[in-house]
Amino acid sequence: MSPVFGTSSKPELAAGEQFGSETNLIEDKNDLPAPFPDPSVPSTFNGALKHFAFQSSVLTSSIENRDRPSLIPTPSPRPVKRKTPDQMASPAPKRSKRASVSASPTPQTHGARDISTGRMQISSTVSVAQSSPTKKTKRASSAYAPPSTYAHLPNRLTDSLAPSLLVLFIGVNPGLRTASSGHAYAHPSNLFWKLLHSSGCTPRRCLPSEDHDLPHLYSLGHTNIVTRATKDAGQLSKVEMDEGVAVLEEKVRKWKPEAVCLVGKGIWESVWRVWKGRGIKKEEFRWGWQEERFAAGEGWSGARIFVATSTSGLAASMRPAEKEAVWRDLGEWVVARRAEREQEAKADGKEAGIEVEIKAEREVGRAGPGEMDQPTESNPV
Repeated sequence: MSPVFGTSSKPELAAGEQFGSETNLIEDKNDLPAPFPDPSVPSTFNGALKHFAFQSSVLTSSIENRDRPSLIPTPSPRPVKRKTPDQMASPAPKRSKRASVSASPTPQTHGARDISTGRMQISSTVSVAQSSPTKKTKRASSAYAPPSTYAHLPNRLTDSLAPSLLVLFIGVNPGLRTASSGHAYAHPSNLFWKLLHSSGCTPRRCLPSEDHDLPHLYSLGHTNIVTRATKDAGQLSKVEMDEGVAVLEEKVRKWKPEAVCLVGKGIWESVWRVWKGRGIKKEEFRWGWQEERFAAGEGWSGARIFVATSTSGLAASMRPAEKEAVWRDLGEWVVARRAEREQEAKADGKEAGIEVEIKAEREVGRAGPGEMDQPTESNPV
């Protein structure tokens, strides 16, 4: 019989012999425990002992491994969110159909353990969002503010007027910074002084503190359709704007400027409502020079009307380049008209000098020879 792994090659025990007795106890250092020994084949004492030790170690390791925590983390199942009675009664909010797009969709892995098998079931889902164009946020318009809202604040702004101006600029009303400083368009975000220079109306950029120097420096002036100060023009009512048209007509008729510049679309809309008795239509409105004349009558043809864009920093409906294009038409007219005035002034000066010389010669001729040298009380020799 061929030897079996973990057993001895010794023949079967004789009758009456017992396993483990001195007669069949054989020391064999090479004996190894057989995992599955054949019960019909006798084993040595060492083989049986090693086999017992092997089985004991396997049983002990299985018990220890059962209580030892696993090195692979097991995700716990997500808790179930239950709605309260109030949430169930209230309707669910509507979700927007448009969603933001993620540049690179990343897979999201969700896992749950099967209780029956103890194995992890993994499902991978990829969420891709739909694209939506970004919209420009629109600034909310201010609500009407009664005069008592800013009655406690000082209003030091006054008009800058003079006879025969080239252009009289008409604004809506002073802002809070302008009213407190007493200088027109004083807020740093206001583009009035910048557009006044870039358009050519002034050869340099002036400061708000020079507003009262404009008449004698550049033959320009300024006033407003409404005198009270507010945060912005949206806090005024249409009634206030329309009532200011009659006041403007009196000022223009008194000082007689060659042109008036309405700084803002809303001023022209108020003038149109007062003159026409209705609001201006979209197809009727245009920037720049208008066909109508302002405050015509009493032997005067009236001032030309130029509708310019608002210079307020809150008016962001037009880009700066678009505003400059509108104002440039006014600046070109001012430059040309100022040059014509200078030529007229020189011509008038020459004519005035000639008239003075002619008058002096006539006086000398009337006096006769030698009479001018005679001593008099006023001209003693």
